[in-house]
Amino acid sequence: MASVVDMCNSALNLLGASTISSLTEDTKNARLCNQRFEPIRDRVFRSHNWNCLIKRVQLAQDSTAPVIEFDYAYTLPVGCLRVLKIHNGTTDSIKADLEYKIEGRKVVTDQSTIYLVYIDQITDPNEFDSYLREAISHQLAADICYAITNNSTLANNYMTRADERLREARFIDATENSLDTIEANEFTDARL
Repeated sequence: MASVVDMCNSALNLLGASTISSLTEDTKNARLCNQRFEPIRDRVFRSHNWNCLIKRVQLAQDSTAPVIEFDYAYTLPVGCLRVLKIHNGTTDSIKADLEYKIEGRKVVTDQSTIYLVYIDQITDPNEFDSYLREAISHQLAADICYAITNNSTLANNYMTRADERLREARFIDATENSLDTIEANEFTDARL
C-alpha cells in the first residue's frame, strides 16, 4: 500500500536525506514535504492525460444562466484539475463538437446537456500508476533538493533526472491507449 509519506520518503531517499514518519512531524524534511507535495502532485497531474486520473461525468445545469453570449452554465467538479473534453453525448464526432468557454470554475455553452472528461485530483496514491508515483517522487526530490542540500548543481541535476522520469511515465501511460482509427476520406484516399 503506497502512501503520501512513502512517496515523500522516496524523494528524500533519492537525496540521501533522513526519512519521515508523517507530514506533520516537527522536522525540516517533513515541513518541506508537507508544503511542496500537493503543488508538485497537481502540477504533474495537469501535465498529461494520465489514464488513472481520467473521470467522465454528465454536468448538472446551473440554475442561473450566463448574462450574455451563452444560454447555459455548468459548474466544474471540485476535483477537476484539467478539462480534457466537453461534448453533448452524441457518438457522431461532427455533431459532438460544440462551442463553449471555461470561465473560472464554470463552463458556459448553448448546449442544454453536456458531458465532461477531465483530470481528477485523486489524492490516494494507491490509485496512481506506479510510473506516476515515481515521477511525482522524482519531481518532489528535484523541487526540495536545494533546500535540503544547499547545492544548486545537484538541484539542477535532479531536475534533469526528474524531467526524464516524467517523460518516461508519460510515454508508458500514452502507449496503453488504443490508436484512433483513421477513417478513409478524400485526403487519405489521395495518398493511395
